[in-house]
Amino acid sequence: MTNVTIATLDGQQMPAYRADPEGVPKGAIVVIQEIFGVNAGIRRKCDTLAAAGYLAIAPDLFWRMEPGIELDPDVDAEMQRALSIMGDFDQDAGIRDIEATIRHAREESGGKVGAVGYCLGGRLAYMTAARTEVDASVGYYAVGIDGLLGEKHAIANPLMLHIAGDDGFVDEATQAAMHEGLDDHPKVTLHDYPGEDHGFATEFGKRRSDAAATLADERTAAFFAEHIG
Repeated sequence: MTNVTIATLDGQQMPAYRADPEGVPKGAIVVIQEIFGVNAGIRRKCDTLAAAGYLAIAPDLFWRMEPGIELDPDVDAEMQRALSIMGDFDQDAGIRDIEATIRHAREESGGKVGAVGYCLGGRLAYMTAARTEVDASVGYYAVGIDGLLGEKHAIANPLMLHIAGDDGFVDEATQAAMHEGLDDHPKVTLHDYPGEDHGFATEFGKRRSDAAATLADERTAAFFAEHIG
């Protein structure tokens, strides 16, 4: 587990957190942060994936604004700062940085590459599925997918989305639009978690819901085992 840098598509160096498995990796997983940066929870996600046999890399997607941002959603001032940062974040540039991470991970692991993202990262996981050559993607409580359904035709590899049924950031109408737009897509699987709120699979803090997090993570593990290795 170490901090590294990754060459971006525009020739710069992006910070990232890297966790390596003990042996030869089964493949690689790019872990896409929430609006709180590459914090302890995202690093824990990487460590867990490494323990399962994958090379896991979490790029610091906010680095172009300010490297090293780590925020706690249970602290109101930090939550408000995170929401402000999200408004300033260039998502298209973020996808290019994720693409650079995918290329790096493919070279480093010698195998297939998946992506998993949470919150903003869930949205970016959907965009990654539509805009890059990632082999499989998972999005947890992705925000604003109803506005991205026009890109669904470009999703060529498997995508799984975990939907919180009582999500304070994704209302019922948006969830219905996701199902209407994606249920018949041959590459997309949607899982609903009734009564669960945004952030239910976080590693730390008040938002976590153990039963739903465990179920979603089991589904994700099986999905990556099938499609990555």
